[in-house]
Parts: sequence; structure tokens; C-alpha cells
Amino acid sequence: MKDTCDIYCVDESKVADIKAAIDDTIVQGTSRIFKVLADDTRLKVAYALTIQKELCVCDVAQVIGSSTATASHHLRALKKQGLAQYRKEGKLAYYRLDDEHVIQLIQTAVEHEKEGKADV
Repeated sequence: MKDTCDIYCVDESKVADIKAAIDDTIVQGTSRIFKVLADDTRLKVAYALTIQKELCVCDVAQVIGSSTATASHHLRALKKQGLAQYRKEGKLAYYRLDDEHVIQLIQTAVEHEKEGKADV
């Protein structure tokens, strides 16, 4: 079965409505979120932060099997994109996901994969 249209037919009204509704700035920002989460290690870090609300950089390093420098690099990437926040407590840095939207995004993606709906 072919997964394309057999004829070319455009619904001008639908297309115009969609184009008017889509904000390219929002699309670009959203794309950057998915790019930062497309890295397996960063997604693992983010997923760990859905399981445990807050983790020290040292804990994250142990979870991902890396140095603290590497863990910090991944955590900073999440923070830079607005997906994570951090706080200092003495000499320790603790990270958490930014808000419930980020948690839901990651949990939804993981659940989707668990259901076997992702086509590899």
C-alpha cells in the first residue's frame, strides 16, 4: 500500500487556517527542545529527573555512568534550553526539571515507547 496521495488536491481553507495558527518562532523554540532531548544521555538525565524530582550533579553522573563534568555539561544543556533549573547548596549543585510541562513531555514520550508505538 502506498502512503502518499494518488492525486494532488489541496484544501485551501484548511491550509490557510493552519498557516495562520502556526507561529514560526514557537516552532523553532519547540524544535530546539526536541533537539536537546534527542541526545540519549540528556534524555536519560531528564527521565531520571522525572523519577527523582531533584538530583545532585554527582548523582546524575552515577546514573549516566560518567564524570561529574560530563553530567554537568548535559545538565547545563537542559538548563540553557529552559528544561531544567538548579540551585546551590554549599558546594553541591542540585537540578530539577523546570515545570510540570517538561515532566509530562518526557513521561508521555516514555509511555509511548513502552506501548511499542514508536516505529524504529
